Amino acid sequence: MNRALNIKLLNNKKKFDFIVIGGGASGLGCALDASSRGYSVILLEKFDFCKGTSSRSTKLIHGGVRYLEKGQISLVYEALKERDILKKNAPHLVKQVGFLIPVYNYFLKFYYFFGLKIYDFISGNLSFEKSRTVNKKNAIELVPNVDKEQLKGGVVYFDGQFDDSRLGIDIALTSEFNKAILLNYMSVESLIKENGKLKGVVAYDTINNNDFSIYSENVINATGVFSKSIMDLDSNKLKTVIKPSQGVHLVVDKSFLNGNFGILVPKTSDGRVLFAVPWLDHVIIGTTDNVVDKPSFNPESTQKEINFILENIKNYLEIYPTKKDIKSVFVGLRPLVANNSSSKSKDLSRKHKIIVSESGMVSIIGGKWTTYRRMAENVIDLALKKTKLSFVKSKTSNLKIKNGLIDIDFSKESLSNDFFLSKEMIIHFVNNEMALNLDDIMSRRSRCLFLNIKESIRIAPKVVEIMSNELSKNEVWINEQLKSFYNLTNINKI
Repeated sequence: MNRALNIKLLNNKKKFDFIVIGGGASGLGCALDASSRGYSVILLEKFDFCKGTSSRSTKLIHGGVRYLEKGQISLVYEALKERDILKKNAPHLVKQVGFLIPVYNYFLKFYYFFGLKIYDFISGNLSFEKSRTVNKKNAIELVPNVDKEQLKGGVVYFDGQFDDSRLGIDIALTSEFNKAILLNYMSVESLIKENGKLKGVVAYDTINNNDFSIYSENVINATGVFSKSIMDLDSNKLKTVIKPSQGVHLVVDKSFLNGNFGILVPKTSDGRVLFAVPWLDHVIIGTTDNVVDKPSFNPESTQKEINFILENIKNYLEIYPTKKDIKSVFVGLRPLVANNSSSKSKDLSRKHKIIVSESGMVSIIGGKWTTYRRMAENVIDLALKKTKLSFVKSKTSNLKIKNGLIDIDFSKESLSNDFFLSKEMIIHFVNNEMALNLDDIMSRRSRCLFLNIKESIRIAPKVVEIMSNELSKNEVWINEQLKSFYNLTNINKI
């Protein structure tokens, strides 16, 4: 992906079959679905691809074990089918991960095993290993640091794990291969209408300070927790309530699991699920589920949320992390759909909702990473029903996602011993993946900031110097980038 080239392509083609607003999982999914059907597509992202929620997930491709207990069978079924499709289409990113549910009384052992056998049955195939019970000895072998006192063994089950923003970039690359035009740092400022019907958008290029009038009768609003801001441009009287729910994740050393299996706590002190998951040679512990009044692109954790996670996970680990062991904190906002403002976030469904306004704008809200492909297919199918475009069936269920890192030489010298980031990778991210700011590389092209804040701060000057050479930037730009990045790391400081 080359941004300057894509700007030229935009200038040469002002009208498209589809305009997609938003470069997260939903928007990228829509761009890939429509472009792979053969339609002309442009995607506009206000900041960077996957800047928001789509880079801040728990890194799981899963059906949602806890939704079974709530009786949301159809949601679990759909997600498990999509889990298998993703594993098939992006095998370089979606891998199997095993979880131990440690149990301290025999009744719960059989209760959880029964529930997970239903989970296995719904999945209906052999893409993932089936769940099983284990005795105390086997449980300790799987998670050596599990709390052993009164441990009665546990239940083991398997789900999918991935690198969320990496998948987002690879979907973007696959969309571009299918002739979609994608642009980050392109903000939609207003809508173009004729006789009350949508005809396009006016977008502002925040890098080059230019305005563009872009035309299409099919405008897809896929901006997640920020969907209402685009709906407001449409003067849409929104009846559905978008309730952003905040999920906090802590990153600690891999020794706190001391194995390749994760831990699932089915019920925390307030009735939610808690995970401790091995990821990129570290461990992610999360998450919380708290409503926030106003969405932010850089949401902050609270001490209460951090304490909640630490207090609950300590009950299941022999050696448990404290605040001083936290290497990084990241926070995601879920775009949950509610019928009224009084609904509790933990009780809200993760199922997506599609809204078509009087002007013809199609908005997609809710959902989760696992079902991004299915959501996009539904959106494009619905949009096509209201246009004169001929209908072409979706092809994404059998469409391989490109591996954007396939040509990277991982034997090169790394700038850090804590995670792998080479000079060659930085140059690749700048030249081929539209990384324009320091945060683009540190947070999303690589996952450095998500793994270790202090180490990311240490290597930031080296990274931005390499970027400046590739982008032909001066010392002023370098200092601005470092200042902005340090402000961002301060937000996430423990």
